[in-house]
Amino acid sequence: MSCQEHALRVRKLYKLIFRLHRGMPAELRVLGDNYARDEFKRHKTCGEAEARIFLNEWTDYAINLAKQMKPMNQAKRKVLGKYLDPKLLDHMSDEQIVQLYELHKAASSETDEHNTGSSNKS
Repeated sequence: MSCQEHALRVRKLYKLIFRLHRGMPAELRVLGDNYARDEFKRHKTCGEAEARIFLNEWTDYAINLAKQMKPMNQAKRKVLGKYLDPKLLDHMSDEQIVQLYELHKAASSETDEHNTGSSNKS
């Protein structure tokens, strides 16, 4: 794959992810947008092997999110996302595990605020 083809594929995937995020609840959209933006910036200068893995994982994310966002599926399921296979943790670096934990904390606090109807306003 040429450099131009690679850049075009990355750009298309990036835009697709943000379009898919538009269908998410506002709190999750902001969280997802910020996370995706940071991850794509972090991987701008990664090696070819890491870029291949990165693009495959984000492509899978986009496909799964698109399936979950279909109107037919939303009526059946009110929860977005899927459980992470614990075996994947064995293949993650310490930095990735910390990042995953921080994302979990942020998503959990957003979901808790949304479900209880509470906010930081007093």
